[in-house]
Amino acid sequence: MPSYTAPTKDLQFVLHDLLKVSQSDIPGYAELEADFTAAILEEAAKLAEGALAPLNMVGDQQGCRLENGVVYTPDGFKAAFEQIREGGWNGLDIPEEFGGQNLPYLMGSAVGEIFVSANMALNMYQGLTHGAISAILAHGSDAQKATYLPKMVSMDWTGTMNLTEPHCGTDLGLLRTKAEPQDDGSFRITGQKIFISAGDHDMAENVIHLVLAKAPGGGEGTKGISLFIVPKFLVNEDGTLGARNGVSVGKIEEKMGIHGNATCVMNYDGATGYLVGELHKGMRAMFTMMNEARIGVGLQGYAQAAVAYENALAYAKDRLQGRDVTGTKNPDGPADPLLVHPDVRRMLMDQKSFVEGARAFTMWGASLIDRAHRMGDKQADGLISLMTPVIKGFLTDKGFEMCVQAQQVYGGHGYIEEWGMSQFARDARIAMIYEGANGVQALDLVGRKLAADGGKPVMAFFEIVKGFIRENESDARLEGFLVPLKAASKDLQTAGMYFMEHGMKNPNDALAGSSDFMHLFGHACLGLVWAQMAKAACAALDAGAPDRDFYEAKLATGRYYMARQLPATVMHLARIRSGAESMMALAPEQF
Repeated sequence: MPSYTAPTKDLQFVLHDLLKVSQSDIPGYAELEADFTAAILEEAAKLAEGALAPLNMVGDQQGCRLENGVVYTPDGFKAAFEQIREGGWNGLDIPEEFGGQNLPYLMGSAVGEIFVSANMALNMYQGLTHGAISAILAHGSDAQKATYLPKMVSMDWTGTMNLTEPHCGTDLGLLRTKAEPQDDGSFRITGQKIFISAGDHDMAENVIHLVLAKAPGGGEGTKGISLFIVPKFLVNEDGTLGARNGVSVGKIEEKMGIHGNATCVMNYDGATGYLVGELHKGMRAMFTMMNEARIGVGLQGYAQAAVAYENALAYAKDRLQGRDVTGTKNPDGPADPLLVHPDVRRMLMDQKSFVEGARAFTMWGASLIDRAHRMGDKQADGLISLMTPVIKGFLTDKGFEMCVQAQQVYGGHGYIEEWGMSQFARDARIAMIYEGANGVQALDLVGRKLAADGGKPVMAFFEIVKGFIRENESDARLEGFLVPLKAASKDLQTAGMYFMEHGMKNPNDALAGSSDFMHLFGHACLGLVWAQMAKAACAALDAGAPDRDFYEAKLATGRYYMARQLPATVMHLARIRSGAESMMALAPEQF
């Protein structure tokens, strides 16, 4: 059975050595002193290691079941969920007026990594609720906020998002769920939604569904879509629960992974719904939730890789197989540990360098969200909007790849369920699909985000890279970081210029290279944060930090990424420049 130990030390490094949060001008960051953040992370770690992680395999093996219209979660989930509720973890970064603690989104993200690594399926019940809260906070009326948010923040009630229908996933303009206006101002919601994560369960009194539907007069396509609150149980004026609404679970999907999360078919049969925001402006409201969810899904990608790596490393240190070609390392044993072999080292270093880079990248993204929301900083808002498809797409593609590499370290045992590595790979796989498949993220990046606001966000990114290189080019210790970073940034700029020169003439030339561009951008982002982490590690060593091994290992891991991973930008650029001709050459009947 796999184990989990939260990476609190590395999270503290990212928060304080890299981001220097307590010195930031973002409102609320001054109180994030090292002792304070350590206390939060240690408490999260205790819960994750003691209650959540031991249930991860239980959830995978048992799954959820639907009996007489009631969804039952796996053994132990309800008690663990109660501990999350009692700890107030869902309200960590929610305003105090609704029962939250009003800490920065960054701290919610750091805690989120710990919970996701420990038990991704269980954490999703909380994560979907948090997204629904954010949508109601941004677009709901004062009455809706007062009615729903306190109970959702406390997780007496949970939340969902309902977009997908049997005939329509990415193309939401095709959705058929209808909303008929009623005399009392409510709407009757009729239709079917599928793939609804945490759609129903036995851990909360009520489930608050956010449902996309078409009301009369909205026209065709996405312009006619509105967003509605549709509670499982109607809520009386005094806040108590009333009659059961016309919403039910048709079935629970049998899935490749995240078995502990109830992925439901939801049937709406004239259910009472309440408009959120403006009529026919539902996509705007839903994307508040979707954008937050995409950052969270990117986090899921690397968080699964993190726990998989932790276990693969332990196995590689313990498993004796073969002898080191340079000389025996374990003379008293029948063989040397797997860790001595270069190809095993390659897999482990790939994982370690990705996970630590992805962690820094995601937490930087979370700080940009705080800067945008708490300060109204338009540049930060533009930058995180640009980064969102990269965080979601690149980190989940690579996160799954790293889970498979961790599985490979185990050899045949990685394919055997009792070791748990299969579950990490299976659970990670969904992150590449939901909240917008990664191919769609790449299209969004190339088709919309690059040109957004006249290209100012991407130019701002290049300026960050150029500025960092200029400021540190005299430090010889960073040469192994700055030279590869400069080359990667140049590859990224060249790719962008290719799209500008060829995309208008032949849009397929741009779209054919979109996934490669997303990965090129992702590598450039990790190259940047690794260079920044190297500078932070050098500063800590110069200051006489007591744990020299930690900072020296950080530098060595960063050098590996720059030498072995960042050169992938050359390959991605070559693919982009090849255009669409070879990709589109076959006629449909030739496939």
